[in-house]
Amino acid sequence: MKKIIVIAAFVLFGIGTSFAQNQFKIGFNGAIPVGDAGDVYNAGIAADAAYLFEVANRVWVGPQVTYFQYFVDESINEDKLLDDTRFLPIAASSRIGLGEAFYLGADLGYAIGLEEGNKGGFYYRPKAGYTFGAVGLTASYSGVSTDGNIFSSIIFGVELGF
Repeated sequence: MKKIIVIAAFVLFGIGTSFAQNQFKIGFNGAIPVGDAGDVYNAGIAADAAYLFEVANRVWVGPQVTYFQYFVDESINEDKLLDDTRFLPIAASSRIGLGEAFYLGADLGYAIGLEEGNKGGFYYRPKAGYTFGAVGLTASYSGVSTDGNIFSSIIFGVELGF
C-alpha cells in the first residue's frame, strides 16, 4: 500500500507542475547489466520522466521516476527458475550545465522492487548528457543496493525535452 501512495503522490505532483515554465524530460534507454547482475541478466530497458526546475544559472533539480526491466540470460536459465527483474526508482534528479549543451548530473532515491521477493533498495545514477535542442543523448551508470548486493548497469539513451 505504501508503494501505491508514493507512486500516486509523484503522479499528482507531476500533473500539478507540468504546466510551469521549467523542463519536462522523457528518456528511453538500453542497459547493459554489469558486476554480479551481468552474470544473470544480459540486457535491460528503461524509461524515465523528470520535471526539472532551474534553481540557479545552469543548475536544475526535480523529481524523477524511472522504470527498469532487466532480462534474464536464458542460456543460464534453462530450468526457468529465474524471472526478469523490474524496479521503479523514485528519485531526486540534479543537473549542472557545462557549456551550452553538455551537462553532468545525478539521481538519488529509492528503487521499488516490482515483483514478489524484490524489496528494492537505495538507488543512485550518475549521468552525463549532450543536448541538441529538444533531443539529447545520455550515458549513465545505475546502481540499486539491495540487502548487501548491488544491482548495477551501464545505460545509454535518448531524451526528449518539452
